[in-house]
Amino acid sequence: MSNTFQPSQFIEVALKNNVLKFGEFTLKSGRVSPYFFNAGLLSTGELLSVLANGYADALAKNANKDDLVIFGAAYKGIPFVAATAQSLWNNHQINANWGYNRKEAKDHGEGGMLVGADLKGKSVWVIDDVMTAGTAMREVVALLAKENAKVAGIIVALDRKEKGQGEKSAIQELAETLNVPVLALVSFDDIIDYVAKNGTAEQLNSMKSYREQYGVS
Repeated sequence: MSNTFQPSQFIEVALKNNVLKFGEFTLKSGRVSPYFFNAGLLSTGELLSVLANGYADALAKNANKDDLVIFGAAYKGIPFVAATAQSLWNNHQINANWGYNRKEAKDHGEGGMLVGADLKGKSVWVIDDVMTAGTAMREVVALLAKENAKVAGIIVALDRKEKGQGEKSAIQELAETLNVPVLALVSFDDIIDYVAKNGTAEQLNSMKSYREQYGVS
């Protein structure tokens, strides 16, 4: 398996491991989606390696390599950021600093909310799985600001490319608000392309209908 991230390869592995499913799924928003992505099932070495290689490739292309700091939000972001740091070193010879947060502040030992790299005064790239409304990411931004750190960019595994409150997606809104790049390894369009080549006509029609109703350009 190639170390270079390919969206179609990730989609295949995700389908094989039930991380990505097709069918009818009611989301928190009430929308009935023709597919569902469950990042909690990214629980094999193969999946984690493919995902981490994707994050690392994106960082190698877009981030400042000389003083790279990457951050994963608890809990899912912790293994993602650790694996990405390893992939950056093994595949790109980039020695990134990495850290994550606790859900609750530690009141003994070193204390505090953050673990790992010292983030004070740093520009930090944040790694996340899927962004829907962007609420969790705004909490991460606020947490970093309390540590006198700022967000340099954000990378998510999947961009659903759906409208938020208005005509723009949460990713588009966040990119404009923070004035930083918000990148995605796989988008809704990649999944449609995969279904067009490998899925059924029914799956493809459902995906296209969903995009027409809720999608953004």
